[in-house]
Amino acid sequence: MSDLFSPLAFTHGPAMKNRFMLAPLTNLQSHPDGVLSDDEFAWLTYRAEGGFGLTMTCAAHVQAIGQGFPGQLGVFGDQHLPGLSRLAAAIKAKGSIAAIQLHHAGMRSPRELIGQAPVCPSDDEETGARALTLSEVERLRDDFVAAAVRAQTAGFDGVEIHGAHGYVLCQFLSPTINRREDRYGGSPENRARLVHEIIDGVRSECRADFQLGLRLSPERFGVELAEIRDLAQALMTQGRIDYLDMSLWDVAKEPVEEAFQGRTLMSYFTELDRGAVRLGVAGKIMAAATARECLENGADYVLIGRAAILHHDYPQKVQADPGFVPVALPVTREHLRSERLGPAFIDYMNTWKGFVAQPETA
Repeated sequence: MSDLFSPLAFTHGPAMKNRFMLAPLTNLQSHPDGVLSDDEFAWLTYRAEGGFGLTMTCAAHVQAIGQGFPGQLGVFGDQHLPGLSRLAAAIKAKGSIAAIQLHHAGMRSPRELIGQAPVCPSDDEETGARALTLSEVERLRDDFVAAAVRAQTAGFDGVEIHGAHGYVLCQFLSPTINRREDRYGGSPENRARLVHEIIDGVRSECRADFQLGLRLSPERFGVELAEIRDLAQALMTQGRIDYLDMSLWDVAKEPVEEAFQGRTLMSYFTELDRGAVRLGVAGKIMAAATARECLENGADYVLIGRAAILHHDYPQKVQADPGFVPVALPVTREHLRSERLGPAFIDYMNTWKGFVAQPETA
């Protein structure tokens, strides 16, 4: 166990100066075409300035049809390169590792946003999503890889592949959502094939010191804990990724599946043989004490989300005060403006119950 302020080296790319990674956070701030906005630039670079060892963008979509929310950052075309290059340079100038999260929403792409039916491993009646053809799955794989190459061209240190939260790669991993009968469906190995092929493609097409992470979630959205645990172990045994980011909803919670209850969900991943792959955890890490407990319980680093929205300099505050606890909720819009959230991000946070103080009514 190391403390929160010891460096963390990876097999590829630069070391984190501490154990704090900015979680990839939806913020709705970029332009409709996916081009980086000044508001998103300000939000991210202020976190790099605030001491995060790695500053990760929000989920950035690798295909226009994979957009998951309004104002989403794009990485699917060269039109995004000027903004991304500016962002990568500024994050690195603040002493933080610069990473883009690569994303495709699949059946969670709103039809009104993408202008057509969303896509999915298999037809989905509830969302109206249509099944991807085999050639479209191969194109999806290639577009994830192309987006990683584009991130490298823009000057980022690495990328994280988003395989969590019910988005397209998570949909492939699900035995209930993915009912394909080709090489991308059926067995757990087949359902994980796309993830493995994207990892192989990034490793093949990007430079030797390009950093590669993966985000997984082990519950909800049709996935099974045992399968995600086995996939995590296989990926760490193979050692082709630098870090695995487990999104747990709450680092202290027990699994939903009854057969696995009686211990924390996190413990099923910290007990794995990780080799040289670094393991991070996310989920309601607010107080400095909770962050320390995650490392004491076997994680290599922590991902900070809501606490980073509240305090751009969360790592610096924890270093100055080992007992640091974030400001109490709800907070004012003025507080969020001072933390460099733009109007669209503040309006989005206002939809999170109890996060933003409401004006008094007469």
